[in-house]
Amino acid sequence: MNPNPIAADLFQHVRIVMGMVIGLGITRILTGVAGMIQHATRPQLSIVHMLWAGSMLLELISFWWWEFELATLPDWTFATFLFLIVYCITLYLIAALLFPDRLDGYDGYWDFFLKRRHWFFSLFALTFGLDVIDTLIKGAPYFDNLGIWYLVQVPIGVTLAVIGIWTKNWTFHLVLVLLNLAYQAAWVGKLFTVHI
Repeated sequence: MNPNPIAADLFQHVRIVMGMVIGLGITRILTGVAGMIQHATRPQLSIVHMLWAGSMLLELISFWWWEFELATLPDWTFATFLFLIVYCITLYLIAALLFPDRLDGYDGYWDFFLKRRHWFFSLFALTFGLDVIDTLIKGAPYFDNLGIWYLVQVPIGVTLAVIGIWTKNWTFHLVLVLLNLAYQAAWVGKLFTVHI
């Protein structure tokens, strides 16, 4: 694995801190879904909201998996550590925007999603840039292995997120989350069937 024992120890330390933040995001989504199931008088549900919750759960889980590639990083800096924590915090904030503490003043989850879509899609767009930096940190061979589709998805994803900020159209939001889920499933099928 990594010939530098100090770097290997640092990776374990960083992975623990990242895991805490990612775990909070997963907990937020699971607690939100459990609360919806438990309460008969729950706020009005939204298929778009539920699909985004599933997509973000998959994102958090897959992020945790693909960050194992950092085990091969020969040198660690505080800047790298700080970047990774900011990336984790961004994912947590997206999860938190899907399941607010309270829905007072909103007509259910769709209404909340629409009124907070600027925050949601701004953070979502940011993750595309953060992912490129994260991929570059892992090194040129890792970056090259992802292929041209990886680079194509960045401007497309950011463009769709900007449209998501702008539009309230339910059909657009449904198609966008379905496209995102299909894209995630394709990457899971491609990358995560590879054994480390």
